[in-house]
Amino acid sequence: MKWITRERPKIDRIACPWLIKKFVDADAEFIYVPFNEVLEKAKKLDAIPFDIPDVEFTHYNEDCTFDYIVKKYQIDDPAVLIMAKIVRGADTDRHDLAKEAAGLWAISAGLSHNITNDAELLETGLKLYDALYSWAKHLYKQNHLQNSPFENLLHEVYKKFLIEKKSSQKTPLWVKELKNIIQDQIDAQFTFDLKKISNDLELNPSYLSREFSKYFEDLNFGEYVRKLRIEKAINLIQNSTYTLTEIAYMTGFSDQSHFTRIFKLQTGKNPSSYRKNRLKSNSDTKGKQRSI
Repeated sequence: MKWITRERPKIDRIACPWLIKKFVDADAEFIYVPFNEVLEKAKKLDAIPFDIPDVEFTHYNEDCTFDYIVKKYQIDDPAVLIMAKIVRGADTDRHDLAKEAAGLWAISAGLSHNITNDAELLETGLKLYDALYSWAKHLYKQNHLQNSPFENLLHEVYKKFLIEKKSSQKTPLWVKELKNIIQDQIDAQFTFDLKKISNDLELNPSYLSREFSKYFEDLNFGEYVRKLRIEKAINLIQNSTYTLTEIAYMTGFSDQSHFTRIFKLQTGKNPSSYRKNRLKSNSDTKGKQRSI
């Protein structure tokens, strides 16, 4: 079987090949091409397209393509089901689904940055998912410090120290400067470059990443930015006549489906329902005012 998807894979487009090779077809061949060539090349090469819109093997509601393959081929391996939640969280920016999701995203993004050849990236990525599978199958319930009471005690003391230190610490000047930088970008072109921001603030990027959540509502950099983007989207929905596609673009989302997914995650409603409720609320208010 041949499978084809868009180039420069990160999460689903490497996790799915691993799953297919492991549980569906060990001899499967995977092809990466530019997005606008996937369907054309799929017909020409008699390959199955996956992880793109409007094909069978793709995202459905809150599930990613990895989830669909698990259901399609009725894969009931407990380790794969553990992995599925992690892959879904990493691929859809819902790191709350599994604590390992943020780590999978970070490592996958780093691999994609370091390896520019997609075939080589796939080969390396398959080893990553082999390791994740072994962890899910054999080590899922094992903690790093569980066999070392002394290290565990030190860990608890250190956490207590950090909490006490945080409570007595004044907000650093860089926090205010960073809030201004983020707000400027939210109101402009949405070009968030953590390395550049670190240079502007004269801070080490690792330090900034580590300290960020302490001063920004216990959210990491990406989560905080997405929160502000959704807040701006809500404002545009309430106070403008832009289409939802235009609002998605204006608030920095790569496509409307991603915008809809994040909006629903933040508000509990999709953008179209939110707009309809808002219009109905305004109409009801005007009706009441006229009756008075």
